[in-house]
Amino acid sequence: MVAEPIIAMRNIEAGYHATDLVLDDVSIEAAPDQVTAILGPNGSGKSTSLKVLAGLLTPRRGSVLFLGEDITSMSAHRRREAGIATLPQGRSTFPDLTVEENLALGGWTQRDKRELDVALDRTYERYPLLAERRLRPAGSLSGGQQRILEVARMMVCEPAVLLIDEPSVGLAPKLVEQVYDEIRRFKEEDRTIVLVDQNIGAAVDLADHVYTLTFGRNHLDGDHGDFEGRLAGLVREWLQF
Repeated sequence: MVAEPIIAMRNIEAGYHATDLVLDDVSIEAAPDQVTAILGPNGSGKSTSLKVLAGLLTPRRGSVLFLGEDITSMSAHRRREAGIATLPQGRSTFPDLTVEENLALGGWTQRDKRELDVALDRTYERYPLLAERRLRPAGSLSGGQQRILEVARMMVCEPAVLLIDEPSVGLAPKLVEQVYDEIRRFKEEDRTIVLVDQNIGAAVDLADHVYTLTFGRNHLDGDHGDFEGRLAGLVREWLQF
């Protein structure tokens, strides 16, 4: 990649158990103000890569860099404070808490309540639907509305890097379009996004740079144009794994 990466993982080896190796010498770089997509078949290490970047999984070997600094040993909550936010795969709202309480959890790095109030007001301005439902339990929202709530919670503290894991999983096509419209808006605002999704057509369409993983190793990488017209072939290839 031409631009100096804002976040990167270099020669990462990682797994969840002593005998298990999910990532084997994986390197990924995300340039500032761009969307970097990580694609591949199930079990290839895509979500594990995001966990390593977020600090949720400590690698056995290799390094993670953020703004040129080695953050491999930095905890997940410190990375969040530094400006690295994650949208996890699957539902992550707290259904018994109100919409506002869920959003406030996204602003836990704000030490001053007045600053948190400003951040929440900014969030409600961006997401008027959530403002209308701010006192309702999050569990009363539809599946699509809860996904938007998760996106909004991620954005409360204006992070520098967004790590987005399978944003379309479990959603109807119309709701997938809405979620991708929001991610596209982040891109238009020149935010740095690292995106993992099984919806490879939507991901490649949005991405500036694409990495593919197979069997926990780097496979292909290139700019958006390098992957146009290759999606069907990639899917056929991955179905064989």
